[in-house]
Amino acid sequence: MTTTTKKNTKTTKKSNTDSYSKKTYMTWYETMLLIRRFEERTLMEYGRQNIRGFCHVYIGQEAIAAGLVSAIRPEDAIVTGYRQHGIALARGLSAKECMAELWGKKTGSVKGKGGSMHFFSKEHRYFGGNGIVGAQIPIGTGIGFAEKYKGTDNLSVCMFGDGAARQGALYESFNMAKTWELPVLYICENNHYAMGTSVERTSSLTDIYKVGMPFDMPSEAVDGMKPEDVHEALEKAAKHIRAGKGPYFLEIKTYRYKGHSVSDPAKYRTKEELKSYKDKDPVKMLEKKILENEIASEEEIKSIKDDIKETIEEAVKFAEESPFPDPSELYEDNYVEDDYPFLT
Repeated sequence: MTTTTKKNTKTTKKSNTDSYSKKTYMTWYETMLLIRRFEERTLMEYGRQNIRGFCHVYIGQEAIAAGLVSAIRPEDAIVTGYRQHGIALARGLSAKECMAELWGKKTGSVKGKGGSMHFFSKEHRYFGGNGIVGAQIPIGTGIGFAEKYKGTDNLSVCMFGDGAARQGALYESFNMAKTWELPVLYICENNHYAMGTSVERTSSLTDIYKVGMPFDMPSEAVDGMKPEDVHEALEKAAKHIRAGKGPYFLEIKTYRYKGHSVSDPAKYRTKEELKSYKDKDPVKMLEKKILENEIASEEEIKSIKDDIKETIEEAVKFAEESPFPDPSELYEDNYVEDDYPFLT
């Protein structure tokens, strides 16, 4: 993303914005708007059959991605589930390589072999989405074990949805992480409906953050519609973990505006409920705050919108013109070929 903003040293009017610089607010806004426009175009291209297979968009949850990347370090690892385009973009993967991956093209983040659910970038310490519900939880725990074994102070940020919070692997992972005081930040993105059934209908415990309490793991609920709240909660958790005090669990409450996937009409919720969440749309509310507090001008906001529109158009053109991977490459990159002298 090539968006830039003009320098402005002016302080903001209202005290609730004084804790963050203009640069932070504008980075949040650019990140969230890029995700929103990318996902909207993804749905359009899916309808045109340029994107195939499973596809889960991040529309409505953008504040989590923005607050996440501002609160952690580039060296920290991230692993998440299959609703992951937004996290990848926020982490720094380009719109071009992400769109190309959706199209199944060789120039995609994993050479067209992963599709919507399996972006990956070693450069960005992004260990991808995972197509199996909850499978990333033990993976993230293992990454945390590796970081502790190597003696770093890096975090393993392990993200999953409310549906995955019912998986047995979560309890096993929590137990190991707390027993060994692993540097894992567990994040449940609770958008309320898993694949299509509400938390209230699938669990006797609707406050998901309480799942961490039996393991004596610090656990909290967070408003996921505001990047400030997300950033502050993650910053607090990261400080705890880097101090060597072990894992932390956050339930970040959010809402997806679209169905579980492109094939889901989302008839299990009311129009009134959907409207109530759209009334506090994280992208629109952040833009409103920026303008009302004179953090940036309408001209600057328009410039960002124009730049992002161009970024998305360039990404689609790049994906369209990129080649498909050659069938001969099918078995490449599946395994690491190496010598293991300790086994001989």
